[in-house]
Amino acid sequence: MHRGIMPDVVTFGEIMLRLTAPGFQRFSQAQQLEVTFGGAEANVAVAIAQLGGSAGFVTKLPANEIAERALVELRALGVNVTGVVRGGDRIGVYFLEQGAGQRPGKVIYDRAHSAIAEAALEDFDWEACFAGANWFHWSGITPALSDSATRIAAQACSVARRMGLTVSFDLNYRAKLWSRERAGAVLAPLMEHVDLCVTSVEEIRTVFGLEVSGEAMERETIAAKRLSERFNLKSVALTMREASNAGDTRWAALLYHGGNFCFSRRHDVTIVDRLGAGDSFTGALIFALRRGDEPQKAVDFAVAASCLKHTVWGDYNRVSLAEVEALAAGGHGGRVQR
Repeated sequence: MHRGIMPDVVTFGEIMLRLTAPGFQRFSQAQQLEVTFGGAEANVAVAIAQLGGSAGFVTKLPANEIAERALVELRALGVNVTGVVRGGDRIGVYFLEQGAGQRPGKVIYDRAHSAIAEAALEDFDWEACFAGANWFHWSGITPALSDSATRIAAQACSVARRMGLTVSFDLNYRAKLWSRERAGAVLAPLMEHVDLCVTSVEEIRTVFGLEVSGEAMERETIAAKRLSERFNLKSVALTMREASNAGDTRWAALLYHGGNFCFSRRHDVTIVDRLGAGDSFTGALIFALRRGDEPQKAVDFAVAASCLKHTVWGDYNRVSLAEVEALAAGGHGGRVQR
């Protein structure tokens, strides 16, 4: 593994080849598929890098041209990939059918036996990966891939904690990857390493059995406080989505930090591509907290970045710091910039 200059924020997980039916076509009618790449932790790294932060992505990928293209794209977007291990037989794939109106979007996974799912503990030198870094991010998708991926994620968290890194975690429950019972059993012990957890009321109910009731804002405050107390977390961020159809949504978030509840403003969004929107929120939140933003400013900034991601095709949030700052401050709202 290369031991050169390493990034400030390190993320770890799977990157996949994304094959999308063009426009709003169904899988049954598409004659071609559009190629791009994405994955929760890679999306977070891109979000941070595009805002001007220092981010790196760690995974295992086969030594073939498709995987190389994924790395070339990450490098072009400013992400450090010197911690990527090469080996294994395949890169994971997912197929996307965009939703429209009352028809929801659909994802089909083809990721079994991917290189990262079959990686071994000895593939990763975490002390080298974290050299010079001060933040580590992972998500619940990674341990869902395989038992070996669970062990690697646990090892990474343990080394990050020992080296004094801040650890953030996005619960990111995927019912197509594992059961709620298995997710809860695997993730609960790993929460002891986590400083900041990003999730939603629905996810913590599903995975950790944390039941809350009440009106929207009351429900979020209770859930954030109870999750923080259960796992001794320093911070909890809850995203809040209200969607009546596949093309429009209301988007907001809560950041619970230091005993204070900070709610962002709500944005009404017309969706171009919602995949990666939550990851862009997480990346922007990490960026804002690392630069020293107060909690209220940080959550407003992160929601603005995520709001803009909904308008960008592909998993990656290709927006600038200036664009996010303008929206967070209440600016432009879709008007042409001349």
